[in-house]
Amino acid sequence: MSTVIVDAAAVKAELDQGNVPTLLDVRWKLGDDNGLEHYRAAHIPGAIYVDLDTELAAPATEERGRHPLPEIGALQDSVRRWGIDADTPVVVYDDNASQSAARAWWLLRWAGLDDVRILDGGLNAWTQAGYPVATGDEAAATDGTAQLSPGHLPVADIDATARAAAGSDTVVLDARAPERYRGEIEPVDRRAGHIPGAVSAPTAANVDDTGRFRSADQLRRRFADIGVTPGSTVVVYCGSGVTAAHEVAALTQAGTSAALFPGSWSQWSADDHRPVAVGDTPS
Repeated sequence: MSTVIVDAAAVKAELDQGNVPTLLDVRWKLGDDNGLEHYRAAHIPGAIYVDLDTELAAPATEERGRHPLPEIGALQDSVRRWGIDADTPVVVYDDNASQSAARAWWLLRWAGLDDVRILDGGLNAWTQAGYPVATGDEAAATDGTAQLSPGHLPVADIDATARAAAGSDTVVLDARAPERYRGEIEPVDRRAGHIPGAVSAPTAANVDDTGRFRSADQLRRRFADIGVTPGSTVVVYCGSGVTAAHEVAALTQAGTSAALFPGSWSQWSADDHRPVAVGDTPS
């Protein structure tokens, strides 16, 4: 069984059989602050809404970026409020090709929860299968007891990422859209461009036209084409550490472990002492 993704039919079967995972609805998109309203309009029955900005991140700062990792105690409070115990299976989903749900997958795995999966295709896959949806708000019946601790997945800070990008032993992947990598546009952060030495690897290429992850073989070929081979040391960043988690999930599917740079471009570009590259090539 994949440790990363699960399809809608398998989740429905688990729910029908009474082996109920905690469902977390992580509706969030850059430029769309209406995730809660989308959740209230339609969600998988039993799912609890998770606010990415406030529950899956600490407050934004120039020094740490737009979505810093939350303090472990604050994350633990949220996880317990969602009704999660140490052995509770968790399924996360969104309606945006898993790009925000992957942040929850990565963060909960980083904090020590082992049984966390992404609903492949998200809410769209659920509704296209003809499964029911619910409206309004939902909450856990009782608080959970999960005890979290940080560091169960690898992390690279800004200095480690700089060393990796400047060296030859690590592949640094930029998971943003190609036009942001090239520096043609920058809708959010202070400067346009990319970290010198980083390779463009947009998350959009990790999924097919339905928003489902490509097969493990397809992902291995995709990453091999940009220099990630078996045994490669990899660091991934994006705009603020959200879609980079999607890249880590895809790499995990392909059999490669990767470190996440949580501050990502929002932290790097805010530091005027950090160099910036533009154009199609890493340098």
